[in-house]
Amino acid sequence: MFDKKKANVVLIMNTIAFTVCFAVWMMNGVLITFLVDNGVFAWSKSEMGWLIGIPVLTGSLVRLPVGILTDKYGGRIVYTILMLVAALATFLLSYANSYTEFMLASLGFGISGASFAVGIAYTSVWFDKEHQGTALGIFGAGNAGAALTAMGAPTLLNYLTANGTMIDGWRNMPKLYAAVLLVMAVVFYLFTYTKIVEGGQTRTMAERLAPLKYQQVWRFGLYYFLVFGGFVALAQWLIPYYVNVYTISVATAGFMTSIFSLPSGVIRAVGGWLSDKFGARPVMYIVLGVIIFCSAFLIVPRMEIRSPGQGIMALKSGVVTAINDKQITIGDSHYPYKNKNSVPSIISLTHGEPNVLVFPTTTFWQEPAVRVGEKVAKKQLLARGVTHIFFQANVWIFTFLVFIVGIMMGIGKAAVYKFIPEHFPKDVGVVGGIVGVVGGLGGFVCPVIFGYLLRWTGLWTTSWMFFFGLSVVCLVWLHIVARRMMKARAPELLRELEEKIGANGFEAVEGA
Repeated sequence: MFDKKKANVVLIMNTIAFTVCFAVWMMNGVLITFLVDNGVFAWSKSEMGWLIGIPVLTGSLVRLPVGILTDKYGGRIVYTILMLVAALATFLLSYANSYTEFMLASLGFGISGASFAVGIAYTSVWFDKEHQGTALGIFGAGNAGAALTAMGAPTLLNYLTANGTMIDGWRNMPKLYAAVLLVMAVVFYLFTYTKIVEGGQTRTMAERLAPLKYQQVWRFGLYYFLVFGGFVALAQWLIPYYVNVYTISVATAGFMTSIFSLPSGVIRAVGGWLSDKFGARPVMYIVLGVIIFCSAFLIVPRMEIRSPGQGIMALKSGVVTAINDKQITIGDSHYPYKNKNSVPSIISLTHGEPNVLVFPTTTFWQEPAVRVGEKVAKKQLLARGVTHIFFQANVWIFTFLVFIVGIMMGIGKAAVYKFIPEHFPKDVGVVGGIVGVVGGLGGFVCPVIFGYLLRWTGLWTTSWMFFFGLSVVCLVWLHIVARRMMKARAPELLRELEEKIGANGFEAVEGA
């Protein structure tokens, strides 16, 4: 029976606990970067990447067993134990002095990422089918914990280390995070209630894992790989992206990244409501379409192109007698040319301020290709043309597009988890766990893929090429399944629609 009062209390506690766990889960992205930048440890880029990614990997792999335990024993006890274990590992991180110790502690506190699988199953069991999408969307808003760490952790580290003068003060940050987890675990246990999914304690392991044979589970996993894995990856990748492409500080990059991660987490509640009202499938169509559109624009990199332009050729043969800043003289003939010094520089075009240009800017000049005293023939090149095309990839337009991508990922995360209780009402923990595993692996794998693409091409925008391609694959798969379902349920209607579209276009269908 749907107990609204208890359900709402559980939802609130689930959401707060998930926010705290997610903030802890994303801690290494800021902490490791800070320690290396301040010379505390001399780790390579690949070593840093592993330390940042290991908590994501742990939290992802543990989601399936944690989801199964939640179905069997209930979310109250499983969530509490998970936070206590994560708190202990986070506390131990403050005593780490070597790469191995950091890796082991990161493996431990990474379990906080599995809180999602617990929360999804524990929330679902308290709400009926008509309200599950909204409830899961509200719970998923805890993704905003990533933004809290991105914005708050750099400032906290500066405070704890007295702006780098007492560098060992960094050890207090894991202790503070551990303390918050410990308090959250106690409060969570005291203010929530025990409830287990029907038949959860009697089912065998084979029965619990049976849904994994269905294709829908892995299709939902691919969607989640994009919208959740992509979110987690970008929440960490955007900081070095901003620093390298737009040459801004780490603190500013963290703020700009929060413009992506904070709304993406909060908007998930809206995604749940939209999925309840209109259905998960139409919402996913819009989500994937908008991500494809934005990624297409984000693919264009910040760039400078020098290309041959219009040159100047001799009208007749002769000897070059003089060359100055304005013209080339051959006998009694003068050939004016456009000197580079007379062309506004990029600095003057931007008025000395970076990241102000919106559209590509073109400048053109000519450079002498001959020397004084040189004998030239008719139609010989006297001055070569140079065309300079500069595209600044305006930081605010970039941030706006990334913001839209973040919004769509937030809505998409809720839509994916609306599918699960509809298709697998008695296996939300297991199916939610495996979908969470695939999505979490996306958060681990995507930065690795981005790194290799960057190394191979030298282009930071290859990450958006990856999102573009993956979104197209998801959209095509979604459309194939939707068309197959419609053909099975209403073949005559589908045939009639296709015939009308083919004969008269969409107007005929709209008027039918």
